[in-house]
Amino acid sequence: MTPERKNILAVEDEPKILEVVASFMESRGYRVFPAAGGEEALAIFDRENIALVLLDLMLPDMPGEEVCRRIRRSSRAPVIMLTAKVEEENLLEGLGLGADDYIRKPFSLKELGARAEAAIRRASDDLTPLVAKNSFRGGDLTVDFEKNTVKKKGREAALTPSEMRLLAALMKYPGKVCTRAQLIDAAFGDEFDGYDRAVDNHIKNLRQKIEDDSKDPDYVLTVHGLGYKFGGE
Repeated sequence: MTPERKNILAVEDEPKILEVVASFMESRGYRVFPAAGGEEALAIFDRENIALVLLDLMLPDMPGEEVCRRIRRSSRAPVIMLTAKVEEENLLEGLGLGADDYIRKPFSLKELGARAEAAIRRASDDLTPLVAKNSFRGGDLTVDFEKNTVKKKGREAALTPSEMRLLAALMKYPGKVCTRAQLIDAAFGDEFDGYDRAVDNHIKNLRQKIEDDSKDPDYVLTVHGLGYKFGGE
């Protein structure tokens, strides 16, 4: 089966640079969505499943930093800043807003490709949801990924590493239905050695630890015929 092409959003107001970057990244197997301004970029980001953002900081309609700030409100997609700004304070500001990396202009396409691939790889390996500290239903369930702890009604729930990784995978995409195969890939990757139905046993045990009624769950929901999704709000 041919791997699905990753989508890249390239934001650059200089047409020649945008054309060269888009052509190069497409030659490496990516699908590139070009944007010449911030508003256009945000519209594309909301519409498409973007795996990486290449973001120029000097845009005609809004600062690139503002584009990054808005993206970070709803997504952990990696952002690489493309910048002619060389002052350390500018770079630190961008990283502080949630950018993952930066490349100073002028840059080599070889460096851009290597940085892009590394950022996408790190993002696919990261199971941490958008918010590291989470609380649901007035504190009924709290999940702290920084401390790697889960509490039910204030008492710590002793999740196994497998259960914690499954919970993290579900919480990373709240409301999205995940098939067993997708959960295996997200939570275990190549480490998984077993049948996909083994996920059901992990889910059963997870529910017994975080649900009031494991047969009528509030958080780990079954979507019949498809898989599971996280129902916490």
